[in-house]
Amino acid sequence: MSKTKILAVNKKHLALLAQFAVLLAIATLAPLFHYQPFTGPVVNAVLFLSAALLGVDWAIMVGLIPSLIALSVGLLPAVLSPAVPFIMVSNAILIVVFFYLKQKNFWLAVVSASVLKFLFLFSSSYIVVNLIAKEPVAQKAAQMLSYPQLLTALAGGVIAYLVLKILKGRQAI
Repeated sequence: MSKTKILAVNKKHLALLAQFAVLLAIATLAPLFHYQPFTGPVVNAVLFLSAALLGVDWAIMVGLIPSLIALSVGLLPAVLSPAVPFIMVSNAILIVVFFYLKQKNFWLAVVSASVLKFLFLFSSSYIVVNLIAKEPVAQKAAQMLSYPQLLTALAGGVIAYLVLKILKGRQAI
């Protein structure tokens, strides 16, 4: 005698999984374009959107992937591979700060999360690069983890705001 199991799928959980899959796909594919002015804002927008739509835990899972992809496809120079864990932590900082401040004020959350991500990544990359290499290539690579990170995080916040507005408008229909 065979037993048949019935799998009940909650519509809300299915929607959450679909959003997670789409956001993870975008975060995974963006570094493949090899163009930081595109990749940075898109990945940061995905981090903000993940925090807003999925919550902290799921968003952090999304935030772990882009750094590994960027390193594996060469967007992040190999000399900076020791910085990958710090990039992951900086993404988590952005997600957590944004998540807890967004209810108070969206723009305060975006700016605070972006600045804290930048400060953490800038200071940790400075230390890591000075410990691993003083070559000009390492110094130049470290510049990628400085002010451009602040700008791309802020740009990502603007993109996320626009996407959330569009999504909110569609729910009203």
